[in-house]
Amino acid sequence: MLPKTLTPEEEAHKRAIYDKIAPRRRKFIDKMGYDNWDPFQKPFDPIDIRIDTSKRTSQQLMNEFMRSLPPGAPVSTDYSQGAWELCMGVINGAERVKGMFDFVLWYAELLNKEGRLDEYTQSKRLG
Repeated sequence: MLPKTLTPEEEAHKRAIYDKIAPRRRKFIDKMGYDNWDPFQKPFDPIDIRIDTSKRTSQQLMNEFMRSLPPGAPVSTDYSQGAWELCMGVINGAERVKGMFDFVLWYAELLNKEGRLDEYTQSKRLG
């Protein structure tokens, strides 16, 4: 990638920033090359902006999930933390969560075939 062409004002500002940086940090900049260093680059998107395949953020998914629970049902901290962990795993595409998801789908199908799915969801959904 070619270094960005700076205006004389930007170059002066860049030099002023460099001059104020601690010598230890300057070593890092010198290693990459002063010309390649861009003190004006935009930051990466925060994690809150990541979305899943349904185009929802983690916060939107959790809000919808929590609203889907029976009104007034007690929700334990462990339950909420487990849901949040899976939510973040889904958003980040974690292999561990894919395994959990596949297992839960398989298990639900197994219970459904045996006529026990309603029994399980009624007694276990909210711990």
